Amino acid sequence: MYQTDPPRPPQEVLPTMYDLPSELVGEPGLPDEFHIFQPRLLSETCQPSNYPAEEILIATDLNLYYDPRHPLWYKRPDWYLVLGVPRAQQQQDLRLSYVIWQEGVDPFLVVELLSPGTEQEDLGQTLREVNQPPTKWQVYEQILRIPYYVVFDRYSNRLRGFRLEGTHYQELSLPDQRLWLEEVQLGLGVWQGSYENTTGLWLRWYDASHEWKPTPTEQVEQERQRAEQERQRAEQERQRAEKLAEYLRNQGIDPDNLL
Repeated sequence: MYQTDPPRPPQEVLPTMYDLPSELVGEPGLPDEFHIFQPRLLSETCQPSNYPAEEILIATDLNLYYDPRHPLWYKRPDWYLVLGVPRAQQQQDLRLSYVIWQEGVDPFLVVELLSPGTEQEDLGQTLREVNQPPTKWQVYEQILRIPYYVVFDRYSNRLRGFRLEGTHYQELSLPDQRLWLEEVQLGLGVWQGSYENTTGLWLRWYDASHEWKPTPTEQVEQERQRAEQERQRAEQERQRAEKLAEYLRNQGIDPDNLL
């Protein structure tokens, strides 16, 4: 292809998500049950109050193509959040991958769930091999410069958070296993509870009041409980009114003609 003058933008000349692979069978770290349930809980409870839902992309195991000079290179984060991009409104527009040179917006947060086969790379403890793509850590820290990077180890139940300071990630102190993200008015923390009928320690979002954000199922249950409480309150009021009316009748007073 000949270079034009002026050069055409990357959006026009580089491959799109329709041209790039969206999955790779046999890739290390492919989801087990935990890697299915945990991202789902993160997605269900990620409800920023200061961003409209239609401008938030939540992705799980969605290929992230990051380098226009090497358009076939990608990473596959367990879970990530992008702010300020349109969500698909029609099924045919759902993303096959997230392609940086097409989208123009880098992720705000990446979450990796540590696995024995990927732990060293997730924590930046591996070196880039000759003639091979950069490591996850290098991509998140140096190429995309993602503001926040979080790793959760379900074997030790340890949450670790890193924030980009200048050109490098600095680990944050999380003595209570919670990380507050002011930009989205939400925090990530380790929650003890049952999800998908499985009890354990899970990573989920909480609000400014330190209350855990409810899942859709929990919201329905909360609404049911509120409705039941209101029904019980109304029934108690009715019974009190009936008792008062009966008392008035016993006193020779017609409760329907008190005026």
